[in-house]
Amino acid sequence: MADTALSKGMKVILTGATGMVGKGVLLECLDDIRIEQVLLINRSPIDIDHPKMKEILHSDFTDFSSIQNDFEGFDACFHCMGVSSAGISNETYYKLTYSVTEALVDAVYKANPNMFFTYVSGAGTDSTEKSSTMWARVKGKTENMIFNKGFKDAYAFRPGVILPERGVKSKTTLYNSMYILTRPIFPFLKKMKSVTTTINIGKAMVNLIGHPQDLKLLEGDDINRLANK
Repeated sequence: MADTALSKGMKVILTGATGMVGKGVLLECLDDIRIEQVLLINRSPIDIDHPKMKEILHSDFTDFSSIQNDFEGFDACFHCMGVSSAGISNETYYKLTYSVTEALVDAVYKANPNMFFTYVSGAGTDSTEKSSTMWARVKGKTENMIFNKGFKDAYAFRPGVILPERGVKSKTTLYNSMYILTRPIFPFLKKMKSVTTTINIGKAMVNLIGHPQDLKLLEGDDINRLANK
């Protein structure tokens, strides 16, 4: 990966910081000396206070126009907000996945078209948008919209299994119970190509800023490789 001028003093916008993946990414951003500022866009406040962090509480994630000016001067956007398709209607899933992302993409692009945009998608996403599985079509449509927007650079992370680290927890009680039960075999799971961690996702995102690469759809093994660059 070729170096660019973006090596320090980087400013990052982050969504989903109250969730498992987003909080993991936030912790890596706060610890990385290359990151100067992290702007969180949340619906509810997070239980972290840090001099590098600024938080905006925003209620309507289908319209960011009222805070669009706050996005100016930022180098990257890490869109880690997501929802499971289980237990919700197709219409609600589409709104929370595609419509929310499109609104965010439009706002940050208007603020800075030279921004790096990274989206947390998922393994099994269908770029052709023709899958028989609803969520795979919607995520594929969302990825394609991001790539076609015209950002300086954009990536979609497609992790399979994500292991929480550094005390990060899932908002889903069932998932937390599963992580507790499987924690003794985390070292074994980490050897699998489809498995990554919240730490590696955060490190990989930061490492990509200013270091463009040809591979834009990143699966677990790709994420782990980038985390160790």
